[in-house]
Amino acid sequence: MPRDRDARKLRNVRHRRVRKKVSGTPDQPRLCVFRSLRSIYAQIIDDTGGTTLVAASSQEAAKEAGGNLGPKIAASTAVGSLLARRAQEQGISRVVFDRGGYKYHGRVRALAEAAREGGLQF
Repeated sequence: MPRDRDARKLRNVRHRRVRKKVSGTPDQPRLCVFRSLRSIYAQIIDDTGGTTLVAASSQEAAKEAGGNLGPKIAASTAVGSLLARRAQEQGISRVVFDRGGYKYHGRVRALAEAAREGGLQF
């Protein structure tokens, strides 16, 4: 692998490849995940209208919990639960999962499993 390609560029290549196939509709919007070094963010997006229907982040989940959530996987689980609860309030039950070019393990997997346990189907 050439040295001039860094991890961010490679993730963007993977993300574009996934986005060719995954699209959100009003009936089944897209659950998009973004992972930074410190936080994790998730949105439920209707791509036909270009609108974000529901969003949650680890900062919001920590604020609701009243402090630090501990390890990053615990924060991801809290974000998945919070997102699922907010989606249920909006009447959203089925989504298409967009892992954002990240591997499906660790924090991304914890968020997805918590969202499934919260009632989202994907």
